[in-house]
Amino acid sequence: MTENETFIYESIFNQIRMGFLSLDEIQENILEEIEDNDFADEISEEWAFDKIKEEYQKLLAESKQWKSPTDTERLIKAFDELCDENILALHNAGYTTTDGEYEVVEVERELQENEVESDGYCFYHGQDLARAIAVEDSNLFIAFQKVDNSDDATTIEVGKRVAEVLINNDFRIIWNGSAKTKIEIPGFRWQKIFDEDARDLQDYSEVVDRMLQ
Repeated sequence: MTENETFIYESIFNQIRMGFLSLDEIQENILEEIEDNDFADEISEEWAFDKIKEEYQKLLAESKQWKSPTDTERLIKAFDELCDENILALHNAGYTTTDGEYEVVEVERELQENEVESDGYCFYHGQDLARAIAVEDSNLFIAFQKVDNSDDATTIEVGKRVAEVLINNDFRIIWNGSAKTKIEIPGFRWQKIFDEDARDLQDYSEVVDRMLQ
């Protein structure tokens, strides 16, 4: 593959493996990426769609060998439990830590409009997830904090609560107890395939509804 084809292929690989989008949505995204990067003269729609189909079929075959609960299923359960404990927990929040923090503030604002304030938040972002997908048994990093907080003791308390729930869901974690360090889940395997009937983990209105119950 050429350098540009490799760039587009990596995007296809990540979007398929993340399992958040339908094939139609991925096709639309990839055509946009080709156009936005002026790759249309080099990369055809047919090539891109063939790669999408090829990667999806690979993942479909792999998924038949997955053992439940997968790491992903346990993480979803852990994040649900955190929301039930008034810790805002978001999946795939933005692409960077800054993006994730922006997403958190938006959801927190919606909570506060309903007279609820979270005790803190945690999330992993798209860049961390892409890294975990690219390398087998990679590490997934979980950011944590409390909105509008600058007190390290408060931050650490949020970290302890997030760490406890992860451990209770059979995750081994690496964290030095510092307010400045993310919680690390070593050897994490992201295993998810898009299912149109499953809940949308990126629909944060569901998180709000859960926390308002």
